[in-house]
Amino acid sequence: MFQKILIANRGEIALRVLRACKELGIQTVVVHSTADSDAMHVRLADESVCIGPPPSRESYLNIHQIVAACEITGADAVHPGYGFLSENAKFADILAAHNITFIGPSGDHIRIMGDKIEAKRTAKRLGIPVVPGSDGAISDEKEAKRVAADIGYPVIIKASAGGGGRGMKVAHTEADLEVALQTAKSEAGAAFGDDAVYIEKYLERPRHIEVQVFGDGAGRGVHFGERDCSLQRRHQKVWEEANSPALNAEERSRIGNICAKAIADLGYSGAGTIEFLYENGEFYFIEMNTRLQVEHPVTEAITGIDLVHEQIRVASGGGLSVRQEDIKFTGHAIECRINAEDPRTFTPSPGTITHFHTPGGLGVRVDSGVYSGYKIPPYYDSLIGKLIVHGRNRVECMMRLRRALDEFVVDGIKTTLPLFRDLVGNPDIANGDYDIHWLEKYLAKGE
Repeated sequence: MFQKILIANRGEIALRVLRACKELGIQTVVVHSTADSDAMHVRLADESVCIGPPPSRESYLNIHQIVAACEITGADAVHPGYGFLSENAKFADILAAHNITFIGPSGDHIRIMGDKIEAKRTAKRLGIPVVPGSDGAISDEKEAKRVAADIGYPVIIKASAGGGGRGMKVAHTEADLEVALQTAKSEAGAAFGDDAVYIEKYLERPRHIEVQVFGDGAGRGVHFGERDCSLQRRHQKVWEEANSPALNAEERSRIGNICAKAIADLGYSGAGTIEFLYENGEFYFIEMNTRLQVEHPVTEAITGIDLVHEQIRVASGGGLSVRQEDIKFTGHAIECRINAEDPRTFTPSPGTITHFHTPGGLGVRVDSGVYSGYKIPPYYDSLIGKLIVHGRNRVECMMRLRRALDEFVVDGIKTTLPLFRDLVGNPDIANGDYDIHWLEKYLAKGE
């Protein structure tokens, strides 16, 4: 097991990893920018190192400074959390060159799955169902028209190196295709430095289903069930739940086993999430995230397994702690992402939290690194906390969530709490009857 882990992140995920390390008896080091000097994870860590000014590129994305912090403190491993450098193959390679363990997959696997085109090819080879579309990057408009005609309209054009909804455009007819293609390529080039795009069939009312997987790097793989992340705004997840209200037991087992076998065959090490669009009983691979996910707590709630413990165990060479038959799913869990944003316009709302009170009671968990008097800096992601609720079934979970949302108090800034209080009382949400477009339509109507 590791002696000392450096946590290369901030906010609630840094605190989440720190807690896991403390439970395992591992010393912790956190790095932070000058803007985060008073952050909770900095206060609670065994050691902290300031690595730069507020801009991420000069601090949390500064690989040289993070490696230097490892060497200064004697950290033998780095946990990247999510975001920032968590899916940076170069970072994983540099750590390996310095004999520091990256708590995540190999640089090669990050590269493969970070390229959307190569990821789709790999998924297909591993037996994972994929969305019909181009075999690789589209070279010109002529090829785009041919592919679109073959798979049928509507189609969606996606950036090969993309994420977060950037470089994605839908074309409903051939007349739309030229503008959509050029716009997607332009956005992709500006956002990722790579204007390569590919085409897929656009599904009209799909759900977003993702499967949590783990590999030991030596040919073993397991899955921890699925999460439904269909409630999204601009391709950003807002509400996640496990298990999905859309799947039956047979579908759940089928897609889980396909993913576990694929991870084993790939020789993958650590945590990963294989994401799908699901429509009319069929799953279609869209991407794989080679890291821990924001929404991992709902999986922990229904399995009782600490996924960060599992990450650390696998990275240290201890292998997986469970076999597939050991993993049992109990009850239902929902996570709401609480952002420092206006609940209708989603404009960021940095500032000082004057009062912060979290809900409690059976089945209620709050992951947050903020506190009363904490000043939210304007430089980073607006996520300030996650409310996770677990019940014996979805009905009980929704009842508990409604109560927990009523107890949650954040004063001094605007947050998305009012949005969730609206959603929990909506009949469609109560019935689990929603898709990836539902929330956008709901917000557009101003309900």
